[in-house]
Amino acid sequence: MHHFNEVFIEILILLAVSLAVIAVARKLRQPESIALVLVGLLLGTVNIPVLEAAETYITQSNVFQAIIISLFLPVLLGDATLKMPFSHLRAQSRPVIALALGGTLLSFLFVMLGSYYLIGLPLVIAVTFAALMSATDPISVISIFKSLGVSEKMVTTMEGESLLNDGIAVVLFQISTVYLLTYISMGWLGFGSGILLFLQFAVGGLAVGGILGFLFSRLIRYYDDYPLEIAFSMLLFFSCYFIGEHLQVSGVIAVVTGGLVFGNYGKKIGMSAVTSQNINTFWDVITLIANSLIFLMIGLEIRNISFADKWGIIVLAIAIVLVARTLALFISLFRSKDFSTPAKWVLNWGGLKGSLSIALALSLPLEFEGRETILVLTFSVVLFSLIIQGLTIKPLIMKLGLIPAPSPASDSAGQQNGQH
Repeated sequence: MHHFNEVFIEILILLAVSLAVIAVARKLRQPESIALVLVGLLLGTVNIPVLEAAETYITQSNVFQAIIISLFLPVLLGDATLKMPFSHLRAQSRPVIALALGGTLLSFLFVMLGSYYLIGLPLVIAVTFAALMSATDPISVISIFKSLGVSEKMVTTMEGESLLNDGIAVVLFQISTVYLLTYISMGWLGFGSGILLFLQFAVGGLAVGGILGFLFSRLIRYYDDYPLEIAFSMLLFFSCYFIGEHLQVSGVIAVVTGGLVFGNYGKKIGMSAVTSQNINTFWDVITLIANSLIFLMIGLEIRNISFADKWGIIVLAIAIVLVARTLALFISLFRSKDFSTPAKWVLNWGGLKGSLSIALALSLPLEFEGRETILVLTFSVVLFSLIIQGLTIKPLIMKLGLIPAPSPASDSAGQQNGQH
């Protein structure tokens, strides 16, 4: 009990550090996820006795790695879907589906082939790494988009792609790490079984999320009590995730679907304006805490990874992921007239890797063969993505002229965008 108290206090200290970083980043109007990663890197490379036990617990403990997946994932996905207006998503459904489905699968395929043939990774490791790189996490990019007044069409497309491809990426990750070797040994029959399993995960997740989202939406019609309705929203997200996983379908897709139904249908039929505002505020706080710990942890993990003799494959892995994303995006949007070529380049460069890739990589069992290699490559790509791509996306947007011409009307629209 005494040990637990010590660890709990040290995690609170880390939370205090991360919130302090966010507070400073917001005052300086800098992307907070990037600031957290940089501070985490600094803390990971220097020895601070008071943080030692917490750093070890966060980066090495199986318990904490399980918590990341079962606690953070439903929170992060639930919050994002709750605030996504379905009308916006429907308006951009073609580019969103093209990127989230075609783009994700193409990116997965290109990274897998590149990792296997160019880096020489064993097939299981190459496929697992490719699944981790399929997810985009453009939290800081979307906040930059909104602050600059970039078109709502681009913001919605980026958010929609990220939401939907998270579910696909997690399904690919589960198949890669759990079932792949069995299916390879079965040959073409195994390939067919793998596709059926993918469909089972995806369709099952949609069904679980849709049913639970509908039931909870009907339930809140009988109450105008925002603390209770906030508790219902929390119960919905975790029910979607754990019931989905128990039924051996995608808990992540269930959360995304349930959140979309609850945040749109439920909001329309059963939430007062006060409830809606309070639910959004509550999840803003919870997501802030979850994200602050995850991004700080990305930096902290650096101390447990040996980069010695791996710089060659790290550079190659970053190049493969960048090329795969570019090819996947331009092929997916080849027939789309929704975006100009400069807009496509910004969407391409803004497809950052982030918290989901890290959370999944950390969730790999310690005995998983190749875990160390996957961690090195995943952390390297995520660090490059957050720091290099994250810090250069704003100059790129400005250079390509994607900010609306300054006028009183566009200024006010930009301010409203930033407040969504």
